[in-house]
Amino acid sequence: MKKRSNISIMLRLSGLVKPLSGYMSAAILMGLTGHLCAAFITVFGGFAVLDVLGFSVPVSKTAAFIAVCVFALIRGVLRYGEQACNHFIAFKLLALIRDKVFRALRKLSPAKLETRDKGDLISLITSDIELLEVFYAHTISPSAIALLFSLILCGFIGSYHWSLGLLSAFAYITVGIIIPVVTSKLSGNTGMDFRNKSGELSTFVLDSMRGISETIQYSQGERRLKEMNTRSDALSSDEKKMKVSASKNTAFTNTVILLFDLGMLSLSSYLYINGTVDFESVVIPTIALMSSFGPVIALAALGSTLQHTFAAGNRVLDILDDVPVTKEIEGKETIGFKGAKAENITFSYGEETILKYVSVNVPEHSVVGIVGKSGSGKSTLLKLLMRFWDVQKGSVKISDTDISEINTSDLRDMESFVTQETELFHDSIANNLRIAKLDATEREIETACKKASVHDFIMSLPKGYDTSVGELGDTLSGGEKQRIGLARAFLHNAPFILLDEPTSNLDSLNEGAILKALGEEREGKTVILVSHRESTMRIADKVYSVEHGRMS
Repeated sequence: MKKRSNISIMLRLSGLVKPLSGYMSAAILMGLTGHLCAAFITVFGGFAVLDVLGFSVPVSKTAAFIAVCVFALIRGVLRYGEQACNHFIAFKLLALIRDKVFRALRKLSPAKLETRDKGDLISLITSDIELLEVFYAHTISPSAIALLFSLILCGFIGSYHWSLGLLSAFAYITVGIIIPVVTSKLSGNTGMDFRNKSGELSTFVLDSMRGISETIQYSQGERRLKEMNTRSDALSSDEKKMKVSASKNTAFTNTVILLFDLGMLSLSSYLYINGTVDFESVVIPTIALMSSFGPVIALAALGSTLQHTFAAGNRVLDILDDVPVTKEIEGKETIGFKGAKAENITFSYGEETILKYVSVNVPEHSVVGIVGKSGSGKSTLLKLLMRFWDVQKGSVKISDTDISEINTSDLRDMESFVTQETELFHDSIANNLRIAKLDATEREIETACKKASVHDFIMSLPKGYDTSVGELGDTLSGGEKQRIGLARAFLHNAPFILLDEPTSNLDSLNEGAILKALGEEREGKTVILVSHRESTMRIADKVYSVEHGRMS
């Protein structure tokens, strides 16, 4: 994970506000005006009291009373408007950020996401992005409001005497800048540790839910529960530290504000005793300072609470800044499928070499089989043909064109890839099939399912194709899911079909039906068939054997 400074994170997140700058300006204007109304309610109250006591003031008690009533009414309306704008900005931006994150994940998939914890990704997409609401709704405009408000109040208080204005400026800087920065420094990496542990806990819980049957079967429930409690306690401990830090920050801030109020009273009284200012210059600046800390107090509280937000922002930026293993190819000339080949390719996952000088020729309208032991690189070869990764040496070509020169969208249209594990969504069977072709008709879906030998099974279900498969397809057996995966490939109707152990979960009867369908498709399709079964290879025109990353 890349370590970024809080300032860097703040600037990056602030840059996303640009499309909504009009709303942000409105929020700042309404917030500034509202806070000025709130502060001057007490100031005009002070004028009224001085008028009653017989002192000469610029505003009479009647005018002051009317002004206070007007300010109170306006303050309520502007406060609502400010919060409405800020939260509109926040939730609109959260939607935009989620869209950016999903786009980034699509580009990073599948290579960069294979090793990422799914629970951690879920935590990032949900709670981490949600935490940015604090920044957009309660940080950007409040910071601008606090700055502008402080300048205006410093000018107003300083109009009575320059030293009083200087003291108020120092008070605002201390409460609004120095205290938040010091608090943030003292908090250290607690916020980042909390977000990381939260993601790890989400991963652990997700794994525990998926593996609950195995946990019960092997009597591991107590061990998993103990581990979950340990992780939860560690998370609670970090949260407690942050809350203690926030409480200390609040107590310290209030103490500092009280000291500055007393300082203003003491300094103005000293000037009055020396005859430098009149009595009004003692009362009004003191009242004004006491009633004006609202905007900067909001910033002081952010010193500890923003640790959460900056940690979440850093995790989100990690996803947005991550570089995919293979970049999207666009703008190339569209080509048709006329065969594929791998020429002397070498590929490694990190330091581990999986394939070494492997060559495979797949003529158009042929069925090519690949056999070999588990871990020999058969599945990796198919992923290289899909360009999930780029080869380190050699080349992978389709229609005698290197796949790094083929538009990614065209490559996906030309290929159908059926993996060993078929992923199903919590939706109907029909909608799970339509992932392969969104505008597919019922007739096309049924034809594809008949080729995959799954139509009769689907029609035996109470709701047929409208039957829900449950979460992760858990209402179906492994063989049923595998046949739906094959039906997807047939429905996609790509000229090049890559099948990774397509019949591993099927009985001999269903295997025979599917192999027959593949054999009938050979006139219009080209197929690569990876399998351990010798029976599966009987329809292959040519069979390659992969042993220890080499072709034999």
